[in-house]
Amino acid sequence: AAGSGVIISTDGLILTNAHVVEATDSLGQPVQDPVYTVKMSDGTVRAAKVLGSSPDYDIALMQLEDASNLTALPLADATTFRVGDGVVAIGNALDLGDAPTVSTGIISALDRSLASENRQGQGQGAIEHLIQTDAAINPGNSGGPLLDSAGRLIGINTAIYSPSGASAGIGFAVPVD
Repeated sequence: AAGSGVIISTDGLILTNAHVVEATDSLGQPVQDPVYTVKMSDGTVRAAKVLGSSPDYDIALMQLEDASNLTALPLADATTFRVGDGVVAIGNALDLGDAPTVSTGIISALDRSLASENRQGQGQGAIEHLIQTDAAINPGNSGGPLLDSAGRLIGINTAIYSPSGASAGIGFAVPVD
């Protein structure tokens, strides 16, 4: 499976989604002792382990085994987010290649809830307080950063919702706070 993540500290902590690190086989059964690897932006691959995850918030924290030469993404102040602010979504859209994908948009709404039936089996119940964006978020972008115009982390891309027949979907991110 492929997803994205964000380095949040120079000692190798990575934020991603709980559904990205949820290891199941083709029958949906949990995989015992899964192995996680992280492909860095320079193409190198590093081993990582999951420190913890919360399906209710669709957030997971990982630790890289090799934490050398890392740059942490600065965190934004969630109290400053406004509808209409420009955003950039980065990820591994559709697992199409070795380079990250980037899309732009705006914050279309704040404090949204997304029920489990709209989250394609991710977690239980609803995720609350989400950032809604019109920046393109696709499978593979999960766990990647949603950035403000200054390049600070404002959220973790978590879900898309595209009603049947709609030409475009709505993206959602878990806010950094």
